Amino acid sequence: MIHAPDRIVPGILLMIGFTVTAPVMDSFAKLAAADIPVGQIVAARFAVQIVLLFPVAAALGTLARPGAREAAQHLARAGLIVAATTAFFAALRSMPLADAIAIFFVEPFILTLLGALVLGESVGWRRVVACLVGFGGALMVIRPSFAAFGAVALLPLLTAFCFACYVVLTRHVARQSHPVALQAWTALAACVIVLPALVLFDGSGVAPLDPVMPQGVFWLWLLGVGLAATISHLFISAALRLAPTAVIAPLQYLEIVAAAALGYLIFDDLPDAQSFAGIAIIMGAGLYVFLRERHLSRPPPPPP
Repeated sequence: MIHAPDRIVPGILLMIGFTVTAPVMDSFAKLAAADIPVGQIVAARFAVQIVLLFPVAAALGTLARPGAREAAQHLARAGLIVAATTAFFAALRSMPLADAIAIFFVEPFILTLLGALVLGESVGWRRVVACLVGFGGALMVIRPSFAAFGAVALLPLLTAFCFACYVVLTRHVARQSHPVALQAWTALAACVIVLPALVLFDGSGVAPLDPVMPQGVFWLWLLGVGLAATISHLFISAALRLAPTAVIAPLQYLEIVAAAALGYLIFDDLPDAQSFAGIAIIMGAGLYVFLRERHLSRPPPPPP
């Protein structure tokens, strides 16, 4: 099978779309976590994705029934994204949004290394430096403190590792599947994993998995989680279909910009001067990757 060549600039733009919409999902999840168990929020996230994506995939004619190998890949991706989502939503119950995302930002560095080790992608020194500079900026935005949050601070680290593995596996299969169908089947596989657990623990008193009936505005928060998750992961699936992992990994640091803005607007968390300096560094690192890859993707000038 002959694959289309990587299209760097569209992949970068789609990844930027992901960095803007993913913190919106996290904000809705933090709002919902005040009354809704974490497992139920995760289930709502994937259930809404199923309702939205399966009709679209069917209309596009991309909803081919997966074979055994594809079904196994969907289950593997679903297991990773369920673990990542559950750990992060659990962290958001007690941690500020920006703190949790700051700890999570070891993920692009893990992703860059996995892209080289697992996928054999070329990782030049400039991309490695961009990852390190962006990570340094993320640390300036929020200084993660294990002393302040205890074992809860380990949850975003678990999210980072699981999500990096999820992205690598997505990169492996994204060229073979349409992004809408890919996310639809993954959402279905995730519900196959999550829903039996909710049924099993119904009435058990185990807080993370004992479902409740949402009241009032919490229906809106759950719908927002699913809608924002669907949009953001369509962005990242399409981005991975077009651009190498090592190219888009540093761009994930732009997510902290949206997280800082939402933290201020929704949770009244205003970054200090050092945090604003870190945001500037993150934006600079992301912009550098964008401009460099745009330059490298240009065709060479014709010979004189």
